[in-house]
Amino acid sequence: ALALRGAQAVDVERDDAHRVSGGGRRASVHDGRTRPGGAREGLILPGSRPIPRPMSDFRQAFLEFSVARDVLRFGDFVTKAGRRTPYFFNAGLFNDGESLKRLGEFYAQALLASGMGCDQLFGPAYKGIPLASATAIALAGMGHNVPWSFNRKEAKDHGEGGNLVGAPLAGRVVIVDDVISAGTSVRESVDVIRAHGAHPSGVLIALDRMERGTGSTSAVQEVRATYEIPVTAIATLDDVMAFIAARADLARWRDAVIAYRAQYGAAGD
Repeated sequence: ALALRGAQAVDVERDDAHRVSGGGRRASVHDGRTRPGGAREGLILPGSRPIPRPMSDFRQAFLEFSVARDVLRFGDFVTKAGRRTPYFFNAGLFNDGESLKRLGEFYAQALLASGMGCDQLFGPAYKGIPLASATAIALAGMGHNVPWSFNRKEAKDHGEGGNLVGAPLAGRVVIVDDVISAGTSVRESVDVIRAHGAHPSGVLIALDRMERGTGSTSAVQEVRATYEIPVTAIATLDDVMAFIAARADLARWRDAVIAYRAQYGAAGD
């Protein structure tokens, strides 16, 4: 089984903010240990939740790439929830082949660094579908051939039928999505995975804004508490703050981001 080591995700998407100003045998990754009966045992490293750490090269590279593609912008924006924010992350702008390839590689690196056990990837319809497929391709390029699948919004009543496309769900399944807003996609994914007898082992997203919802906790924290599964992101708000502090052209936004976090940051993050 693929064993991966050890981050609320963005609640503003393409239409959610407005600028105010400015093949073969099923393979898996393992550590060589064997369970009774001959089955391989996946490598599970301690710590399913992210812990404070220096920003690694792939996280910095992800933020640099996001800024270069205008996916991560700094200025004056309004979120769907009506909050004025000094930064905006729009994953919908990873919209060409090269961007998707690079994005899949970043997801794969985050998964390999996360500590989550994984036998399979699942991409919830619709945005999660290209993300899971790109991550699976990137993992294969790194020597980890992991099966993947996705769901249909409506069950198909002809051909193969059903609401699942791709590999049969089995073992530990990591959900790959762009954001966690209300947690609806995660809830639906968990239900699908469990209905097929598999185990949801974690959620992989792009950016954790570490921002509270209507209460004191973030959507990411709520998912962790409700389903008792880890959520990991390619980068977090901590990484964003370290990134802008190191960039002379972005350092002027640091105080605004700090102030936004003080006002809307989730308790415990």
